[in-house]
Amino acid sequence: MEMIIDFPGGMRVDAYFGPFTVPTDQPPASSAPTPFATFLASIGTCAGIYVLGFCRQRGISAEGIRLVQTMQVDRFTGMVTQVQLDIQVPPDFPEKYKPALIRAADQCAVKKHFEQPPQILVQASTLETAVASLENDR
Repeated sequence: MEMIIDFPGGMRVDAYFGPFTVPTDQPPASSAPTPFATFLASIGTCAGIYVLGFCRQRGISAEGIRLVQTMQVDRFTGMVTQVQLDIQVPPDFPEKYKPALIRAADQCAVKKHFEQPPQILVQASTLETAVASLENDR
């Protein structure tokens, strides 16, 4: 998968992949979430996909279910040290399914990437070199 990242103006930095655009921005004049907020949101939304799939497979309505994500942050480093997901279900949600619902959310691909993080390599190249490389790959 390839994403193109560009700078449409101000503090905006947007990602493009397939037919999608993920806009990001920085305060004080934010028109979109920050890149880091988008990253954090991917944890809860990914777990949410697994919760929704679990419910659909069993014919359980997802109405009234929500995930609440909270982060613990080290006050000295500013780094997130813990992410907690609370799957809140309505009172009539079948009690017998709660442990399985948690296991389903635990399968989130974003979460799994935290457990086995990919190596991230950063390089710089001229646009002409990058274009030639893309053409050679095709």
